[in-house]
Amino acid sequence: MSTLFGGARQVGYVVRDIEKAMAHWSGKMKVGPWFYKENVGVTEFSYYGEALATLPQLSIAIANSGSIQIELIQQRNDAPSLYRDFLNESGEGAQHIAYWTTEFDLHAKEFLAAGYVEGHAGRMGTRGRFAYYVHPDVPGGTIELSETTGGKAEYFKTIEEASIGWDGTDPIRRLGVTK
Repeated sequence: MSTLFGGARQVGYVVRDIEKAMAHWSGKMKVGPWFYKENVGVTEFSYYGEALATLPQLSIAIANSGSIQIELIQQRNDAPSLYRDFLNESGEGAQHIAYWTTEFDLHAKEFLAAGYVEGHAGRMGTRGRFAYYVHPDVPGGTIELSETTGGKAEYFKTIEEASIGWDGTDPIRRLGVTK
């Protein structure tokens, strides 16, 4: 994959309790700080090509461990998604690796040409699109393609820079919360 899309940039974990997961990763693994949004506001979503009437309600936390981004995902409703499927079939754990691109349409076509199927796809707010691909020859080998436009690349850079030299203070940065 790295010859087509560059190196893998993210490992995504599906969890039942995102607060507990952030506490573990920041406390025990010293990964942080976490940029946490309780409701990411999914604005578009499809599941195996079908647009959904009920969108997944997702909480997401992101932090870096070196150059690799760690993403924690908790789905808070029963809308169809690969996150829900993974949790029901496998329990909590690493659910995908992600590649970032500014050439989303080109790379999406390459996935499909290689026999991958788009499991779910969407957009959160005005940031770039995302799609998760699965292949019948690689059970459990879900790959995300994430479009780094609409400010997403800058946001990811901010998260990576915050992790450099992080001393453990302010481990969870809650976004979109007014005090």
